[in-house]
Amino acid sequence: MPRVRMLQGPRSPRRAPALRERSTPGGADADDAPPIAVVVADSQTAGHGRLGRQWVSLPGESSMVSFATVLPQSLVTDPRVNGWLQMIAGLAAIDALTAALAETGAERCCASHGPKDDCALMLKWPNDVFLHGRKLGGILLESVMPPAADTPMAGLVIGIGLNLNLPADHLPTDQATSLQLHRAPLPDPLELRDRIAAGTVTALRSHMRAFAVDPTDYAVALRDETEALCWTLGRRVEARMTDGSVMWGVATALNPDASLTVRADDGVDYVVRTGDVGVL
Repeated sequence: MPRVRMLQGPRSPRRAPALRERSTPGGADADDAPPIAVVVADSQTAGHGRLGRQWVSLPGESSMVSFATVLPQSLVTDPRVNGWLQMIAGLAAIDALTAALAETGAERCCASHGPKDDCALMLKWPNDVFLHGRKLGGILLESVMPPAADTPMAGLVIGIGLNLNLPADHLPTDQATSLQLHRAPLPDPLELRDRIAAGTVTALRSHMRAFAVDPTDYAVALRDETEALCWTLGRRVEARMTDGSVMWGVATALNPDASLTVRADDGVDYVVRTGDVGVL
């Protein structure tokens, strides 16, 4: 049977440190699927997202769940394919959200909240879940390298935060949103969170198993699936690079290594692998 270890507490400063201690490299299960540890906190006071942005969650408002697993170290460190780990996390989150909403009978109720044709779950490259053109949640990946150089496995911690029941006047920016503004009726937020967490485990295991067997081949399927759900492609973007430079243009392609091609206003194509890409 698949191994899933779950830790739950009423409040947590951050979930990642607790999971790093549990993501020490080890073997997969008998079915070749990696074991997964899950940490769930009812509230979070010192979380952070990509590029160090702060994330605070109050009880009953958001789903704050982290997942820790182990994968071949070569997969985690290979720049030709490791960009797809971020996309796998996003696809798993959308799969889990979609399944949970179907199970609970929730339907669209967002005709008055933004463009009517955008009330779908999408991925904004590289790490945000979008709904109706606004940010519903974010994803952060952290790798845990083994202390021994000859250890073949490495740890991976995936943090997924989703706004489930955040009042409109509590949204941090006008580009953020919350699930209850778009889908109804919804179950109790804690029940919904647990359904999403369980579905995410299922989806992560399926993707990770296939990816570990043949990452290059499976990346082709991941690229097709991600392109179909990518909010960023075809839109005008602002790319803020890690060196502090800023570029404006149109996102034109998702590449075989999961990087993004942006055609800048000067007509030159640039490949973005790390940085903050905002849709304008």
